[in-house]
Amino acid sequence: MTPPTQRPTPGIRRLDPATIARIAAGEVVERPASVVKELVENAYDAGATEVGVAIWQGGLTRISVLDNGSGIPADELGLAVERHATSKLSGPGGLERIATLGFRGEALASIAAVSRLTLRSRPTGAEAAHGIRVEGGHIEGEFIEGAPPGTTVDVADLFFNTPARRKFLHAPAAEQVEVTGAVGALYLAHPGATLVLESEGREVARYPRTSSASDAAVRVLGAELVGQMVEVEVPIPDGGRISGVVGRPAISRGTSRSVFFSVNGRSVASRVLAQALRRAFDDYLPRTRYPVGVIAVEIDPARIDVNVHPTKREIRITRERELGEILRAAVRSALQRAPQAVDRGARSSRSLRLDPPELQSGGPTPPTLSVPLAALPIAIARRQEHLLADRTPRLVGAAGGHPRLLLLAPIFSLYWLAASDDALVLVDQHAASERVVYEALRRDGRLARQSLVSPILLTLTARQAAVLSERRAEIGSAGFTVEPFGGDSYRIASLPVYRGRLARADMLPALLDELADGGRPTVPNGLVERTAASIACHAAVRAGDTISAEEMGRILDALYRLPDASYACPHGRPILVRLPRGRLDRWFLRSPE
Repeated sequence: MTPPTQRPTPGIRRLDPATIARIAAGEVVERPASVVKELVENAYDAGATEVGVAIWQGGLTRISVLDNGSGIPADELGLAVERHATSKLSGPGGLERIATLGFRGEALASIAAVSRLTLRSRPTGAEAAHGIRVEGGHIEGEFIEGAPPGTTVDVADLFFNTPARRKFLHAPAAEQVEVTGAVGALYLAHPGATLVLESEGREVARYPRTSSASDAAVRVLGAELVGQMVEVEVPIPDGGRISGVVGRPAISRGTSRSVFFSVNGRSVASRVLAQALRRAFDDYLPRTRYPVGVIAVEIDPARIDVNVHPTKREIRITRERELGEILRAAVRSALQRAPQAVDRGARSSRSLRLDPPELQSGGPTPPTLSVPLAALPIAIARRQEHLLADRTPRLVGAAGGHPRLLLLAPIFSLYWLAASDDALVLVDQHAASERVVYEALRRDGRLARQSLVSPILLTLTARQAAVLSERRAEIGSAGFTVEPFGGDSYRIASLPVYRGRLARADMLPALLDELADGGRPTVPNGLVERTAASIACHAAVRAGDTISAEEMGRILDALYRLPDASYACPHGRPILVRLPRGRLDRWFLRSPE
């Protein structure tokens, strides 16, 4: 047998400084939003009270960040773009107690290594601004010009010398969505400074300085939070405090991206704190919903290590689980002090529970049905009185292996009670409608729309507006016609309609939030399917909508006609639940017939 040909092993050699710099830059700078984050945090560290961010083509062609901070002396401008040069460490032991929004010592140098960067600064008391031009990490020139006190950093042609990284960037509109989200998170972590975002010379977000966490949350997360927030405030035993606001359970989201954490003014991601906050909402929210909140942690800098992640997005906190438990208890206590928040989904210890029923076609086991005993008669009387006047049942004929159903009555404006030949059946009206709309979207690519005689005005957050611009085609396919109406107001001229039912206009902001996160995360398929699932969810009959037996019957008829009908909505929740006759007999201690 011929031995395999061995290629000579190249000897070990040192990389050249330019390659080293580009590798380091790739760890710190992932996309335009990363550049914005680093430069805005530098402005905060310089004591800025006003910061402006301007982007062109989503930041792909140019990013400009200017501030009114203390500035950089002329003789230190060159050092500012060198690796491992900083003003943020006080001495050899400075890494043990970092009180600034640094430090890995590579941000500005890394940005300069993969762009054409212009840095100009006028320190307080200086007569003029001095500046340098840097290309690919090399200083190409210096200049002096008039400018107000503070610093301006212009970043052009990001990744111009690293095409392998540039090709993985998204379209300009998608990058603008990410920049808008980053700016909102930066403001929530540091609301004491005004932060303004412009795109192509047009202002898209203005966040004025405030000392109120609730005011900052409303500006970033939307006006629906007004009057729907609970304040959280608790001291940390060995020094520091946890403070912030969380939305009441009625204000929830389909993803966890509306929860923001900061530690000592630094926007961070923390799985432990996020899980602790979610646990505080146990019994208030279903497992598929997530709370909305802004939580700030002030803690001894010696307890944190910010150098575990190149972008400093993730940090390490000593005794983090203990901190998480403090947060969970504080949020839980705040929710209990505001009982009016529990208007839907809360469970009572005194409840009527049914054994988990069997699912048709082997679907997933649903949550145990729980109805507060004290609320049951009132809830039925209030919600069903106007519906039970028409007691005419509706028969849904058997088809394609599906059971014949006799629709008897609605329950809580959410479920329908029906009877088949050998069982009682509960039908989730939203899940059934959602499945039908989802399949129609996948088949036709769009929903019908109905023009409004009186257009509806809605206020969108900066991130929602950016998503609307990026995903205009999908929004149009969903049946919405949306036009700018000045500032953060938008005019809705048409709404989606399916089988004669008009969607609600206030579903649009929630749809935009989901599309910003790539569509419903519970749908495992690709982006097209996740987008269709999000649209279907907001165009379908909603939980709480009042519908007739005739309309429910039409929904089930359409479900039965689907070529690949499933008794689950696009997110995996069951549509039909069976209570077999034998199960009922056992409950009532009857002998089986």
